[in-house]
Amino acid sequence: MSDLAAALRRATAALTEAGVPSPRADAELLAEHLIGCGLGRLRALAIMGAAVPDGFWDSFWDLVEERAKRVPLQHLTGTAHFRHLSLSVGPGVFVPRPETEMLVTLVLDWIAVQDPPLGAPEVVDLGTGSGAIAASVAAECPTSRVHAVELSEFAHAWAARNVALPEVGGRVELVLGDLRTAFPELDGTVDAVVSNPPYIPAGMVPREPEAAEHDPELALYGGGDDGLEVPLAAIASAARLLRPGGFFAMEHAEVQAESLAARLRAAPEWTVVASHRDLNGLPRATTAVRTGAFPVEELRP
Repeated sequence: MSDLAAALRRATAALTEAGVPSPRADAELLAEHLIGCGLGRLRALAIMGAAVPDGFWDSFWDLVEERAKRVPLQHLTGTAHFRHLSLSVGPGVFVPRPETEMLVTLVLDWIAVQDPPLGAPEVVDLGTGSGAIAASVAAECPTSRVHAVELSEFAHAWAARNVALPEVGGRVELVLGDLRTAFPELDGTVDAVVSNPPYIPAGMVPREPEAAEHDPELALYGGGDDGLEVPLAAIASAARLLRPGGFFAMEHAEVQAESLAARLRAAPEWTVVASHRDLNGLPRATTAVRTGAFPVEELRP
């Protein structure tokens, strides 16, 4: 088949039959990835019946076949778009989702309204995965100093590529380690802590094959029947790291929103606890402000 428009229709039909959620968009993105022309140009080429590069057809149908097997689109293209960045992703790292962009907004909005202004905000990203949050904060707040920690060696390798993007400007310190004990040298001095930890409860396998079969388990399951072991560890680390008045933002499952908010409100380390809804109207993030109730030494693990 040499007709690009017809090929896109055929690929869309194949991906639709395979249950891919956005078959037409994925077919176009796979073609655009191979041609490297941008989506607008790709659509123009399809309308005009223009020629495609040598070797395009075999590669295109190979990619469509893999996508029909529910291999993540981002693994096939090697790229995940997150806010204003194009991130490198692949096997071994959690593919960043659009709903996580809200965490960056929450942190940047909080920084923007501080009075007096924060000259050089210190931000920590606990469990950075691909580095999406850390890189975005650094790119969009050029005065910030961002510190990120990741436990998985595979994910850390991907994050290292992403925090080295020119837009990030070398403003992210990335370490391989456990979020429970990370950055003791920063205890009590950090302005904002953000985290998208693993939080899926045990036994709750994600519905989407892209997540269930390709996202690493270390990035999915939070530990314990309720999935809250790692999120609670992130909360403890945030309490240790933040200065009085510092800001904490964390993503979680919608079913965990009430429980996490109740725990934070009951703890003297936290005040101004608030839940935030994602683009689908689900409570997927919680924020809180650090009080000055306890010395940092009492919060060490």
